[in-house]
This record gives sequence, C-alpha cells and structure tokens, in this order.
Amino acid sequence: MSQMLKAAAFLDRDGVINEEVHYLHEPAKTVLIPGVAEALNKIHEHGYLAVIVTNQSGIARGMYGEPEMHSVHAKIKELLAADGADFDAVYFCPHPPTAECSCRKPKPGMLLQAAKDLGIDPARSFMVGDRAGDMEAGQQAGCKATYLVRTGYGQQTLEKGTPQGAVVVDDLLAAVNDFFKD
Repeated sequence: MSQMLKAAAFLDRDGVINEEVHYLHEPAKTVLIPGVAEALNKIHEHGYLAVIVTNQSGIARGMYGEPEMHSVHAKIKELLAADGADFDAVYFCPHPPTAECSCRKPKPGMLLQAAKDLGIDPARSFMVGDRAGDMEAGQQAGCKATYLVRTGYGQQTLEKGTPQGAVVVDDLLAAVNDFFKD
C-alpha cells in the first residue's frame, strides 16, 4: 500500500516571507512581512508543509556566499519562532539568470525536487510569489493554485499585467486564507 503524498505551500522568500531587500544577505536587515507567522501556522494547521523556494543569484554573482544566505534563513527562523511559527524546508537556486539550469524560477526544478524529496503532491499544493516567474514555476510544477502577492515586487509585476492563472492577493496571509477558505 503506497503512502498518500503530502501537500505543500511553496513560498518565494524575498517579498513574500521577508521585506524585499536588494540581494539580502545580512541577517540584521531581515524583517518579516506582517502576518507571515500566522500564515505559516495556518498552513501547518491544515497539514500542509511550508517550503521556501528562492532564486539566489547573488551567490553566482559573488555578492555573498551560501553561508550568508543560510544565516538569513536562520534569522527568519529565529524571528518566526517568537510567534511559534516555522517553515519545513528551503530550496534555493544559486545560479544567475543566464544559467541553463532547471532550478531557477520560472523553471519548476526547485518545486519538483522538493516534491520528490518530501513526498509532496504538487496537484494538491499551491505557490505564492511576487513575480510572474513564481507563478510560471508553480504552474509548470502542476500546482493546484498560484498566488501573486502585492508585497515585494508584486505591485510592479501587476503594472505589467496579471500573470495568467494567478490569483492576486495582498500578502501571504491573504493567499493562505483564500486557499483554505471553506
């Protein structure tokens, strides 16, 4: 008998979890977006995993290294812990936009790798991001829904038009509330 696959909320990091900071690599500059802890707790209350999927081309560009990125993730965990919240995993693409990799969003590689590693069914899962590439990655991975937040680069993304198939919401908490509405 096969075990039923889990479901997940795939979450972009910068502009969705934390305030947008150009090439964030300093933990002291990490600020959570209001409502993120509540959103993560709701994700977990519904039995879903919370998986961060983030492009980090600053690594390939030599602006910072993986240790600095991991320090930012540790700071996010620390800030979330104050509200009893957490995320389950982080997947990152260190490659530049010109790379021919399968992991850099808008390609779905990070989501598909997380699905394989963590036993996730993308068809029961959703993606939340602030750029068209986040929406495309979620759709290519087969996610049930994709949400574009107005935080981070979301408003700028909307000025170019609403990405096809995206549900537009104010922030991560609004996306979670919409996905789990009765």
